[in-house]
Formats: sequence, structure tokens, C-alpha cells
Amino acid sequence: MVLGAGGVVGHAFHAGVLSVLAEETGFQAGGADLLIGTSAGSIVASMLRSGITPADLSAAILGGRLSPRAQSLYAQARSRGWQPGRIPEQSGGGGFRRSMLPGLESPGMLAEALLRPWRLRPGAVLAGLLPRGRVPTAMITDWLQPVFGDGWPEAVPGRELWICAVALSNGRRVVFGSPGAPPAPWSEAVAASCAIPGFFTPVEIGGRSYVDGGVYSVTNADLMAERDVDLVVVSAPMSAAKPLGNSLDMAGRRLARVALGQEVSALRRRGIKALVFQPTPEDRAVMGFNAMDAARRQAVARQARESTRRRLGRPDVAERLELLRGAP
Repeated sequence: MVLGAGGVVGHAFHAGVLSVLAEETGFQAGGADLLIGTSAGSIVASMLRSGITPADLSAAILGGRLSPRAQSLYAQARSRGWQPGRIPEQSGGGGFRRSMLPGLESPGMLAEALLRPWRLRPGAVLAGLLPRGRVPTAMITDWLQPVFGDGWPEAVPGRELWICAVALSNGRRVVFGSPGAPPAPWSEAVAASCAIPGFFTPVEIGGRSYVDGGVYSVTNADLMAERDVDLVVVSAPMSAAKPLGNSLDMAGRRLARVALGQEVSALRRRGIKALVFQPTPEDRAVMGFNAMDAARRQAVARQARESTRRRLGRPDVAERLELLRGAP
């Protein structure tokens, strides 16, 4: 299961997609052999691994009965000040726009781009050129560790959780939780994965600074290419399904779609089937342009459920749905 970046709105999109998958196939995403999360997807993946179900994710947004596990965890989270989509006061009016002025966060990144340009993604280079963000990631992640504990979430023993970030010194992707990755407390890995460059302060882990894994790829689905799996399910809130249209955010969505297409092609060359969920035009109309607009959460989750149910009814996905129905 691959859960991409997308902010508060992306979280709601994930909730809509995963809840309908569970209803239609019985597949519980938290039990996937490997969960890969990037930015907002890292939080959703961690919640799933901790025992919150797709139905819980949807019910928490749309209203409905939560499982006892979810009731307990959400109550603890709210007691720690968790407010989905809250923009911190310390950013000030126009704080994000001011942070986009020219600057240089990582001279090492610039040197790497000049010496080995083929190794870096454009987003990673941009992350190194932006000034240092001023907003702590605490607004997103401070509630995680007290609620979920010190260890990496593992509701199902032996199932892996990988969290994607980018090393600010050289622009390379780091996948916390994967074999050979630097050791990191789970909550700090999530904070690093969510640290939008130029806005959030980079997260220090083991003496190195890390930023949002979405600057390398908003999905990072290519990591699945070396795995021995039958099916990869991708939820990609920042991409776009056809028809693409010409909305204001479509340039970024087109780039995300091209990158995701390359990642899925790498999977298919290895004989791995993929089931990809990208926002339809109807989804995108509800999602708007601000990924942190918490006021849209209910409408986005509701619309994502509708579009997912329509997609699952198409004949071309029947074989992949059978794989999901047969999953433990």
C-alpha cells in the first residue's frame, strides 16, 4: 500500500479511497505487507499500522461509529491538542508567501546539483534553494508519540512501515524504517516526512536535517519495484486522473502524474500489478487548491468515496480486486 502526500485534503482523500476498498473487497490497508507513506501519507500509514481501520478514518471525518481502538486513540490525540488542519499562529499572515523569497537553505544541495545533476529531482533542488522554514512540525506530530508510543507502529507483527523523507544536505531520498536506513524515532521520521521546505523547520535526526519526502516524489511507489508482492495499491491525492483539464493546479498535478506513471511502469516491468487511485475531475473540483484547507475534509472524503466506488465497478480492475479479496 502506497499513500502519497497531500496535506489535510489528501488525508481525507485517503480516507475515502481506503474505506470503500474495505467495504467492497474486505481489504484492510493496515494489514498490507508493506505500507509506504509520504508526508500526509506517512501519518495515515502510521495510524493504519496502529490499529485504526479505514472505516475509522472515514467515520472520524464524516461522522459515524468508531472502533474502540480508534475512540481511545482519537481521544488521546485531542487531549494532546490535535486539531486536523490547524495552521499555526506563529506563521503569521502571509507567512508561507514570505518564506518563498529567494534564499539558500542547503549549499551542499546546490553543490550536489552542480556536480551530479542527474541524481537530484527538481523538487529536491528547490528545497535546498528555499530559506529555512520557521514553523515547527510540532503542530503536526507532537501528539503522535504520546498517543502511539515510542516504537514503530506494528498492529500486525512482521508487516513493515516505511516513511519517506529527503536529506537536506544532498537531496537524496531516505526511507526510514527500511533495511539500512538511519535509525530514527518513528514520530520524528513522520515529522521529517511532513516538513514542507521553506515553511516547516527541517527535522534533525542523527545530526542531519530532513524535509518532506514529497520533494523527491509525492508517492515514492518505485520503492515497491524490488519487493516480492502481487499487487501494489496507490492512493495519490496530488496526481490527477483523466481528463486532466486546465485548472490552476494542473501543472503540478501533471508533473505528479508523469512521475507516478514512471513509477508504476517500473512495477509492471517486474510483473507487479498496480491499482492506482488519482483524483478525478469531480474530486479535484471539491479538493480545491489549498491542501491544508480543513474545511474541505468532509466534502473531499465523501466525493473520494463516490469516485472510488465507480472505479471499482469498472471491468478492467476486476482481476486486481480479486487479489485484494484474497488478501489476509
